[in-house]
Amino acid sequence: MTTLLVIAKEPRPGRVKTRLTPPFAPEEAAELAEAALADTLRTVAAAPASRRVLVLDGAPGRWLPPGFDVVPQCAGGLDERLADAFAHCHGPALLIGMDTPQVTPELLTVDFAGCDAYFGPARDGGFWALGLSRPDPALLLGVPMSTPVTGAVQRQRLAAAGLRVRDLPCLRDVDTAADAYAVAALAPHSRFAARLARCATAAGRR
Repeated sequence: MTTLLVIAKEPRPGRVKTRLTPPFAPEEAAELAEAALADTLRTVAAAPASRRVLVLDGAPGRWLPPGFDVVPQCAGGLDERLADAFAHCHGPALLIGMDTPQVTPELLTVDFAGCDAYFGPARDGGFWALGLSRPDPALLLGVPMSTPVTGAVQRQRLAAAGLRVRDLPCLRDVDTAADAYAVAALAPHSRFAARLARCATAAGRR
């Protein structure tokens, strides 16, 4: 069975979701990040996995459910941190971030029979999921991160290595306020949607 990895930052004001400010205050942006992370972890907990790992920059909080191993992120760029997360896996692994609280257990239920990799593109040009049947850190090192071509470069890296790639649906990351409202509409019963409604009310009063 697959190891499920979540790479995340501790949701602290000023360190997460800075593109949400404005219209939201830094404390509200952190609350939205915490809700997105909590939804993501709850979904991972409901998906089949041999192991569930939170690769964390920071310290765990009350949002962490039971059943997860917590390991620190290494130093370096995002490509190095993603590569390091895979380096500690033995056997198939699927990695996601904390920016897609609309993700479902069904999307994370992957079967590597007949393929070597899973790739989940994001609407902003990045990717929200990457799965490898045989984790190889070299497949990520040197990929330019946080650019409009990140996803295209990463997928080409997989193809150039001769891997059989299975694509997952394209999802929208929560980066801006417009993203937040669009994602909340896709997951109206999520913690993220509820927290967004409260933050939007508070922002409207200022």
